[in-house]
Amino acid sequence: MAEKGKKPAEEKVEQEGKEAPESEPKKGFPLNIIIIGVLAVCLIGGGLYVWKGGLLAKFTGKKEAVAEKQKEPEKSEMGEIYELETFIVNLSGGAGNNYLKVKISLELNNAELKTEFEKRLPQFRDAILTLLSSKTIIEVKTLEGKSQIRAEILTTLNQYLKTGKISNVYFSDFIVQ
Repeated sequence: MAEKGKKPAEEKVEQEGKEAPESEPKKGFPLNIIIIGVLAVCLIGGGLYVWKGGLLAKFTGKKEAVAEKQKEPEKSEMGEIYELETFIVNLSGGAGNNYLKVKISLELNNAELKTEFEKRLPQFRDAILTLLSSKTIIEVKTLEGKSQIRAEILTTLNQYLKTGKISNVYFSDFIVQ
């Protein structure tokens, strides 16, 4: 109800005057959001830096580990490649139904090794044939299995050598049936 002596128009102006300050938007709101966003980005970036080992390595004394991690591996010269004839073997555990056909190339670490390698070639072929035929189809199909075969060939053949070493084993063909 309107008070005595006041006109309805004055009452309306008075009510509008009271509501005006409440409906004004706050000016500091966007600035707070921006500050919070910048702080969040800084915290996340700092956390990633510490997690990757930059700052953490300085405090724990692992500077050498970080330096080695950041170093690019040195590219060494490739040695002479000796290609062996193709191997075809029955795989173990398959009742003679599974075959492996593989072409192997060997990286020799020095040129003198080639003459010794050629003299021992029947011994090396026998060792590789025996090794390959002892594998099952499950072992040769996986990437880990192929890596294991490489390592075993490398170890087995290097046992026989006196003038040098085989530095790497490469598969040109690798067919499992």
